[in-house]
Amino acid sequence: MQEIVYLNGALTPRGQAKVPVLDYGFLYGYGLFETMRAYNGTVFRLESHLHRLAKSADKLGIPVEIEKLNKAINDTLRANGLKEARVRLTVSAGEGGAVPDPCSCKTPTVLVMATSLNPYSKEIYEKGLKVIISSIRRNSLSPISGMKTTNYLENILARQEATTKRANEAILLNEKGSITEASFSNVFIVNKDILKTPVLESGILPGITRSVVQEIAHATGIVYLETNIQLGKLTGADEVFLTNSIMEIMPVIMIDGKQVGNGRPGIITRKLMGAYRQLVKEETSG
Repeated sequence: MQEIVYLNGALTPRGQAKVPVLDYGFLYGYGLFETMRAYNGTVFRLESHLHRLAKSADKLGIPVEIEKLNKAINDTLRANGLKEARVRLTVSAGEGGAVPDPCSCKTPTVLVMATSLNPYSKEIYEKGLKVIISSIRRNSLSPISGMKTTNYLENILARQEATTKRANEAILLNEKGSITEASFSNVFIVNKDILKTPVLESGILPGITRSVVQEIAHATGIVYLETNIQLGKLTGADEVFLTNSIMEIMPVIMIDGKQVGNGRPGIITRKLMGAYRQLVKEETSG
């Protein structure tokens, strides 16, 4: 069956979906996106994803209606007959004038795609990932810091750098030398049974899975801190893990060729992984 996408109010075969050449998302990266995971036909924490996008859209002057986006996502899942899926929502400023002027964009472009999910294997979660520290720096003072924009080139270049060095992910520092996030995920460390993650002000995305980890930590009595994390604290951590909506909670066992802890997923990481999956089951079981 040909993949069905939602584009500007209509469900259509992907091969027939067309975006104008003067769309500002295409020309200038003037847009936002959310990547979500559906379990048993239900997108986990859909409202959180939509509210995050709407908050950024308001800052960028892109009008969105959460109710319509919610319906578009669920309609796309049903149209493709998917239960376990990767869902991508993209909203751009829309078509504008040939000379850059955001005021010329009258109607946003809204695109929803849903594809079958090929989850990471159990073996990968048991072994963990190898990461590098990227040469690319995040700018905590950027006006788009904290937004999930379609201007994603820095992240892609960081991921390419990791691939070149035969690693799975790249962690970026900011202009002050503090840890921020990885190219496609948030970063957590564990030191002496204290769970830590970089503060939002360091220039990171307020990840949805990141916030769920915070919830679980509070519910299970794990001490949790948001703080500035220097490189030495990362490389000397007892445990390190990454989070995003698709891979959930993923252990890290090596950074720039140096082993993390004992080289295996740690106790707190594994506890959070189990609790996260249980929460997903509770919220998406229907």
